[in-house]
Amino acid sequence: MHKGFYINSAVSIPVYKQVISQIEQKIISGEYPPGFLLPSMNELSAELEISKETVKKAYAILRDKGVIEPRQGKGFYVCGVGNERPLRILLLFDKLSSYKQVLFQSFMDKIGGDAEVTIRIHNQNLDVFEFFIDEDVDHFDYYVVTPHFSLDASSQKRMLKLLKRFPNRKLILVDRMVDDLMGNFGAVYQDFSKDISLALSEGLDKLRTFSKLNVLTMPNSLYSASIRTSIQTFCSQTGLPVEFHTGVTGDIIRKNEVYLLLNSQHDTGLLTLARVAKEQGLVIGEDISVISYNDAPINEIILDGLTAVSTDFRQMGETAADMILTKNLSKVKCDFRLIRRGTF
Repeated sequence: MHKGFYINSAVSIPVYKQVISQIEQKIISGEYPPGFLLPSMNELSAELEISKETVKKAYAILRDKGVIEPRQGKGFYVCGVGNERPLRILLLFDKLSSYKQVLFQSFMDKIGGDAEVTIRIHNQNLDVFEFFIDEDVDHFDYYVVTPHFSLDASSQKRMLKLLKRFPNRKLILVDRMVDDLMGNFGAVYQDFSKDISLALSEGLDKLRTFSKLNVLTMPNSLYSASIRTSIQTFCSQTGLPVEFHTGVTGDIIRKNEVYLLLNSQHDTGLLTLARVAKEQGLVIGEDISVISYNDAPINEIILDGLTAVSTDFRQMGETAADMILTKNLSKVKCDFRLIRRGTF
């Protein structure tokens, strides 16, 4: 009989996870070398006085992780070097917008073809997010998560509790940092409360040539309050006149003014702005200027080149993938800049 296994009933760690941890430790220590035959499920369940189903669940997870392998009629053996399987990575994104697709593609290009990557969309819904965690939290080597959820205190508290269910050294947050989450997880993020003012400062020379900065935003978007505060502070410090709007109407489209669209650059706001400007005989890029928030490849051709203030989503994806490849998780603030094109 294999000795050295035990169950600590005084802790809240599930029994099957205790079994997994102890087997992995025996492998790491060399007690169970490659090719070693593990105790049978009946043997281990009898020794620990637990159900066979609990041992079966632990072995199944270790098998899925590539730590052990079954041999027909013989049992489970510790995998050797030649049995190593591809990395299994779960991407838990809030949505697949055009700029998230840039992030995804850069991640895939960097990670290479040897990894098995699964993507799921939680749609900023904590119930959906929890469902995916329940379903997948033990089956992947790394978890890459965009933690975008309602910013009210109750939702943020629940989100934090759910994030703590991921193995800390296997978790990488992308696009947003969660300051209250402690540990050695990875993060590649933008700062929604500061980045916009830094990017606008790169275009301050041009902004000063306009009579007013108009900001179009939707109050119910996740980070509109933080971004608006940052813009207000920037304009106060630089003396730039600024006005905020929740929609595009003909009376706000005026010559020699600049328009910053904080919502998706491809929404009806941009279309309305372009149409109204044309009706008034105003040429975008000459009579008025337009800047969108978040860049995407199509911006290079929209309106002969749509200027954007944006984090570097390509850098974000590449950095997250590099953390996995090097097994070096860290916290990295992503670049955010003004990308000048024809509309500004």
